[in-house]
Amino acid sequence: MSRFFDELETRSADQRAADLADALPRQITRAKTLSGYGAALADVDPASINSMDALAALPVLRKSELGAAQKANGPLGGFADLSNPNLVHVFQSPGPIYEPGGHTSDWFRFGRVLNAVGIGADDIVQNCFSYHLTPAGMMFESGARAVGAKVLPAGVGQTEMQVRAAADIGTTAYAGTPDYLKIILDKAEEMGEKLAITKATVGGGALFPSLRQEYADRGIKCLQGYGTADLGSIAYESDAMEGMIIDEGVIVEIVTPGTGTPVAPGEVGEVVVTTLNPDYPLIRFATGDLSAVLPGQSPCGRTNMRIKGWMGRADQTAKIKGMFVRPEQVAALVAKHDEVTKARVIATRSGEMDVMTVQIESTADTADAYGASVADALKLKGIVEIVAPGSLPKDGIVIEDQRKYD
Repeated sequence: MSRFFDELETRSADQRAADLADALPRQITRAKTLSGYGAALADVDPASINSMDALAALPVLRKSELGAAQKANGPLGGFADLSNPNLVHVFQSPGPIYEPGGHTSDWFRFGRVLNAVGIGADDIVQNCFSYHLTPAGMMFESGARAVGAKVLPAGVGQTEMQVRAAADIGTTAYAGTPDYLKIILDKAEEMGEKLAITKATVGGGALFPSLRQEYADRGIKCLQGYGTADLGSIAYESDAMEGMIIDEGVIVEIVTPGTGTPVAPGEVGEVVVTTLNPDYPLIRFATGDLSAVLPGQSPCGRTNMRIKGWMGRADQTAKIKGMFVRPEQVAALVAKHDEVTKARVIATRSGEMDVMTVQIESTADTADAYGASVADALKLKGIVEIVAPGSLPKDGIVIEDQRKYD
């Protein structure tokens, strides 16, 4: 098995930029033919969107917008064309949100995820992701086919049968959530079975260091991937285990939550993804996840950008005094004043009453100038505090709820 899945993983920065300049305009052209984008891309010249900087000028597409479009124009809201012969599946995720699936080789791009953990043609993968309605099972099955591995389509549950099958077939690799592998291994010990699993690719939940170490102590190398039902693979770990390497079929930006504005390098923000999949061209799709760019290049030799991994959710909506306050409202507040660089809403309690404090990075001498703007943008009056520019934490938090609910 090759150390790298393909030559794309080791491109030079110049080659990657040149390839992006070619691929992005073509993807914007495809998107403009789809009714879902409508007015959002109507005035966009695809030829002008040829870099990360140019991409950042386009609007962000949020999951709530996708869901609303699907309700009005089902099942895919005009963001994919089911008459396309490459599309052979329609999946359902909670919401409900519907996603297409294609039959072309490694359509979800999970082959490089499995390759990174060392899974190849000599392996049999026990795929414990669900095959029911959601696309996760098919994502990892198509990835296994891309690296030449055989698949046991195990799905979720019936642990004794999972152990029996793993022992009888001799599965050598696991794909599934991080914790379910431990359940299988513990059940195997209880049944007196020694399994041959030495590799694991996991996702859909947190891989805690203690659990990874337990697998290592049992002779299993375990690496994690990061993807979504809408986008397929986004990023993955390699042997270096220094952050997660961005997949070659997507473009990832880290933006201030509630906006489409990229954060400074290294700052925490929301993960926004543009796919290069010609069958489902999602442009600047907001995942709702928080992460940050990890500087430098992976020691494993892969050259694409890295992120630190999943760092929480960007949807920091809080109900204060009976009113919802959302990150996009805080962004609107900042946009009202040229001298304001950042703002942070803090929700606390005093005397059984909600208190909203708005910290504003500004060079202004007094908070008086912002009271009306706060009330207008957030629909609530609050305490305004002026703080020095650059003093608010660079942690991606826009609305901090300090109230205790226990």
